Amino acid sequence: MNGNLKTVKHNAELCVVGGGLSGMCAAVEAARHGVKVVLMHDRPVYGGNASSEIRMWICGAHGENNRETGIIEEIALENLYRNPYRRYPMWDCILFELIKREKNITPILNCACSDIETDGNKIRKIYGYQSTTQKWHEVEADYFADCSGDSILAPLSGAEYRYGREGRDEFGESIAPEKADKKTMGMTCLIQARQTGKKHKYIAPSWARKFTREDLPYRIPNMDDPEENYWYMEIGGEQDMIGDTEELRDELIRIAYGIWDYIKNSGEYDADNWELDFVGYLPGKRESRRYVGEYIMNQNDVASEGKFDDIVAYGGWTMDDHHPGGINTHEPPNIFHPAPSPFGIPYRCLYSVNIENLYFAGRNISVTHTAMSATRVMATCALLGQAVGAAAYLAEKYNTTPHGVYAEHIRELQHILTDDGCWLPGLKTELSEITRTAKITAGGENAQKLLNGHERPIGGDNNCWTGRAGDSVTFMFDGEKDIKEVRFVFNSDLDRETVGAGKYVKEKSTICNVFLDNPALNVPKTLVKDMDVEIFSNGKWRAVNGVENNHQRLVKLPVGEKAEGMRFTVRATNGNETADIYTIDIR
Repeated sequence: MNGNLKTVKHNAELCVVGGGLSGMCAAVEAARHGVKVVLMHDRPVYGGNASSEIRMWICGAHGENNRETGIIEEIALENLYRNPYRRYPMWDCILFELIKREKNITPILNCACSDIETDGNKIRKIYGYQSTTQKWHEVEADYFADCSGDSILAPLSGAEYRYGREGRDEFGESIAPEKADKKTMGMTCLIQARQTGKKHKYIAPSWARKFTREDLPYRIPNMDDPEENYWYMEIGGEQDMIGDTEELRDELIRIAYGIWDYIKNSGEYDADNWELDFVGYLPGKRESRRYVGEYIMNQNDVASEGKFDDIVAYGGWTMDDHHPGGINTHEPPNIFHPAPSPFGIPYRCLYSVNIENLYFAGRNISVTHTAMSATRVMATCALLGQAVGAAAYLAEKYNTTPHGVYAEHIRELQHILTDDGCWLPGLKTELSEITRTAKITAGGENAQKLLNGHERPIGGDNNCWTGRAGDSVTFMFDGEKDIKEVRFVFNSDLDRETVGAGKYVKEKSTICNVFLDNPALNVPKTLVKDMDVEIFSNGKWRAVNGVENNHQRLVKLPVGEKAEGMRFTVRATNGNETADIYTIDIR
């Protein structure tokens, strides 16, 4: 490091490198449990591939009621509430605020990790250069989480990692190539188009690539599709996905402007009223280094639904393997190898096999290339990040290693994650003894389902109490209890859809092609908006702070009162005639 530049020193319990969705969720989860976090990110905005700089939509598990919850659902619902037209300036703002309001997070933006200090098989410090201030930042921490995508801490620390595709025989993977190689999925510079009420001329730059229909047998843009985001403008899988990024970016820009030239000027589209609204000069990557953890998850684990005892997250995307040649080949751009939804992902894939205090989350976890083709999508990565944040809290709490959390505290880790809103297939949320032993009376239907620990529809059972405005649920205790808080899980309509361009599409937090009549989205109408909360004490009912103007699925309401009972009365939903509540947990 240059001694003439100032060095800012930080001490933390957890240092997260990378501010994409996985890094953000890791930092927020740990911080909310009291962990002192430093979040180092090399860009000016958060979100990684989902940010305004790249603009990839957030994909996740397929199938009914399989939407990811926890912090990623909190972000999505906040976006629906404040950003109904899904504009990127507000999306960036929502992500920025998520980090800014956590008092236990020290964010360092525009800062690229470039060096580390180690002590044996532990990382002691990392160093990053912040280009905007021309300062170095030194971060000393107990634990580190690499959520950088390209796994910068691997070559710096000596952590074991893999790159490329495993051979078919190593893990018995039927869809792997016969022999191992260094090929990967490629990267893309995305574009975004906007429909307007008048004609727009487009003059392509002289250096843009020229395309004809014959050049694009499997990659013809569909301007009628609201989900068209030109993801197939992909190259790089046959080169170095890290070392060749600048060279590949230049070629991707040529491709992007060339594809738009084809749309506007080939005569094959009614595109007169469309204009090019955005070109991403920062490539969105799908694959590079993958860490080696205590376990390497493979195709067969995915196919068998990932039924691990140490499950801490889940996927549900297909094994979506992209051709390494990308747009330069005339073969199909990808193959959707089937995968069950959901499939579990074990905790042992989230920490290094040889660096004692190193976690990781995102597309760089300990999986084979084929398994990664299903685990790499961002909603899944967000769950992985939240799991790492919770695990780092336990590691700090018990002064142990990531492996120590697996060996001694895995059930507590799973409990924390489910309590914080993350569904883990096959597990139920544990409710407090106060809640379990209370006598419940209620209007509406199915009050006992508030106690079953299932917080989404499963197997045809809606698993919730259903009432209307004015209906109450009453819990009476066997004596006076000291009530700290009440945890609610409301119905956020995990299969919610919206209407766009004449067809139904799944709601996404961000938008692709912007149509002239692009609809506004709304907070799920199923969510409880207002609820009165009362406590029973000294022979009478008394109102305490209730739920007001709510737009979230998970609500933890502070109480701080002694009570012999509690009563909850629905006053309004966000539009539905009925209110659905999965859990009311008093503790």
